[in-house]
Amino acid sequence: MTGEIRDIRKNYGKTAVLRGVTIPVERGGSVALVGANGSGKSTLLRVLAGVLRPQSGEFLWEGVDLLRSRALLERTVAYVPQGTPLLEELSALDNLRLWYDRETLEASLSGGMLRELGVQEFLKTPASRLSGGMRKRLSIGCAISRDPQILLLDEPTAALDLAARERLLDYFSGFCARGGTILLATHDLREVEACTQCCLLSGGVVTPYEYDGDARRLARALERP
Repeated sequence: MTGEIRDIRKNYGKTAVLRGVTIPVERGGSVALVGANGSGKSTLLRVLAGVLRPQSGEFLWEGVDLLRSRALLERTVAYVPQGTPLLEELSALDNLRLWYDRETLEASLSGGMLRELGVQEFLKTPASRLSGGMRKRLSIGCAISRDPQILLLDEPTAALDLAARERLLDYFSGFCARGGTILLATHDLREVEACTQCCLLSGGVVTPYEYDGDARRLARALERP
């Protein structure tokens, strides 16, 4: 095991949203975080990304708590929220230029991860005119500018068409094959099937779940108090 999300606790006022979340994290692995709306999935990802400060807990990676080292967290982790935080008036290329130096950008577009995402297909298009799938690919492309080891993804293929969804899933598979690690919040069974590990978040705590392709069984598990 390379790391561990350990005993993360987060309150909003007097309401406990995360009550001691613990998840093992392996290099090259992918974790599907499944739960009902409002169960705390997005809150957990925002804590791990350093956007929210937890009441307690650790995000251990190779023996270091990333939550105690902002610089290391930013080098190690990339976070892609549900929305696509792009500058609408800029082209896809100009959005990328905000994150990459010229040499790195050219290399990634010609034969790196940006090319794998297919971003070169719409570089001149304003962000405001991109489709949902293009926007998501561009957002991920911006997020991985520092060559992260861990990707945190909040419902990455939600509302995308089949072709866009499969392209992203192919990219995620390649990312993990190269030794990257993914933690994603999802309602999508295709994403759950593609992950090496599944966890259910309910009542502020996480329990491991072995998904066997039975969607009804999973739904029943999510309904349990």
